[in-house]
Amino acid sequence: MPRAAAGAAFRFFHLMNTTTQTERKSHVVVVEDHPVLREGLKQLIDGQPDLSCVAVADNTSDAKRLAEQCKADLMLLDLRLKTGDALDLIKSLRVEHPELKVLVLSQYDELIFAERALRAGASGYIMKENATDEVLRAVRKVLAGELYFSERVAAAIVQRTLREKPNGLRVGVERLSDREMQVLQLLGAAYSPREIAEQFHLSRKTVETHCEKIKHKLSLPNAAELRRFARRWAAENMTPSEPWAAPLSQNNQLKD
Repeated sequence: MPRAAAGAAFRFFHLMNTTTQTERKSHVVVVEDHPVLREGLKQLIDGQPDLSCVAVADNTSDAKRLAEQCKADLMLLDLRLKTGDALDLIKSLRVEHPELKVLVLSQYDELIFAERALRAGASGYIMKENATDEVLRAVRKVLAGELYFSERVAAAIVQRTLREKPNGLRVGVERLSDREMQVLQLLGAAYSPREIAEQFHLSRKTVETHCEKIKHKLSLPNAAELRRFARRWAAENMTPSEPWAAPLSQNNQLKD
């Protein structure tokens, strides 16, 4: 083949290869336990020229399996699922699939949970109430390797950093560990220590230790004050549709 023709063929092949790479859609896995919202997110993503929803799940076990099977670019993850803990899943994915971006979609107050999710390894946090175009904007920004959270969260982080002492002392529920926050949520939903232990497959003594740490961090004098605080906090921050809205004892009665 003449040199000129060979050069033209090479340039054509390179152009076609570049076009193919450019046109590759980013693969997204949607993990959401509300069927209507899950289907809506799938349709939203599939309707974009640069995105494709390759799988959906409604629990952390399936989400972890799909992360291994699908080799997706991004996981759009509901923070609170009916089975499994999303924060634990994010921490696991950060170690096992560091190339997978995680964007959290939640109805929880972002001022309380956004930074917690980012510390676990998520790349972004968006409220479910936000408009469709903002969801897509968040997806594309995270896929581009950037962090996504609202200006409200950014301002709160800056303000807290400015007022904190060098030792990083924090006040209120922000001082609680992820597990302590989970225990507080269940206490707020009227779960007993025994029921919380069953929920997380822990010993009752371990749960009671968590309760003691929560009381200390929140400066609460006794268990009764802890329960009152937890229920007041839950009333302000959790919705009736939460899977933890009723304790196991009530759930068991409903099944009978």
